[in-house]
Amino acid sequence: MARNKHPEQTVTRILDTASALFFQKGYDKTTLQDIIDATKLSKGAIYHHFTSKEAILIAVVDRIGDFNSAVLAEVRDKKGLTGAEKLRELFRTSMTLSFQGKILHMLPFLIENPKFMALQMQSILGEAAPDYILPILKEGIADGSIHTDHPEELSEVLLLLSDLWLHPILRPSTPEQVRARCAFFNQFTRQYGFELLDGDIIDAMAEFCRT
Repeated sequence: MARNKHPEQTVTRILDTASALFFQKGYDKTTLQDIIDATKLSKGAIYHHFTSKEAILIAVVDRIGDFNSAVLAEVRDKKGLTGAEKLRELFRTSMTLSFQGKILHMLPFLIENPKFMALQMQSILGEAAPDYILPILKEGIADGSIHTDHPEELSEVLLLLSDLWLHPILRPSTPEQVRARCAFFNQFTRQYGFELLDGDIIDAMAEFCRT
C-alpha cells in the first residue's frame, strides 16, 4: 500500500472540508460520509488521522483557537496603550472573534460535550488567563490604569465571566437578560479602573439573542 507522503496536507484538507460542511449544514447534519465524499478520500484515510467525526470537530475548534490566539497575542504585545486600554481592545477583539459564524454553528453541540467543556476550562485557566490577560493586568498595575492586589485571580474571573457566563449561546437568554448581565459586568470591573463592554458589543450580543 502506498504511503501518504504529505500527511499534513491531508489533515488540512480534511479540516478545511469539515469546517465548510459544519458551517453550511451544522455539525449534527454533517455525516462522516459527507466529509469522505467532499474530500474524495477513502474512509481509511480519514480514520488514519481521526477516530470519529467528534475528533474532527475538536481539531477544527482547536485550529480556530490557534488563529484566535495569534490575533490576541498581537493585541497583548501592542505598544503605546495603557494596560486598561489594551485590556479593552483585547476583550473587544475576543468577543468579536467569538461571534464568528463558524464557531457559533458548532457550539450547540460542543456545550453538551463534557470533554469539550473540560478542555474549555483548561484553556481559560491554563492558557488564556495567564498568557493574555495577566500580562496586561500587570502592565495596567504598573502604569496606574488598573487597580487590583490580585491580578492572577482577576484574570481568571474576567474570562470565566465573559466566556461562559455572558455568552448568550452558552447560556440562552433574552436580550434584556444579556443587557442586564453586561451592565453588571461593567459595574464589577469598574472598581478595578476599567470597563470592557462598550455599546456596540452589548448591542451585538443582544441582537444575537433575537436571531
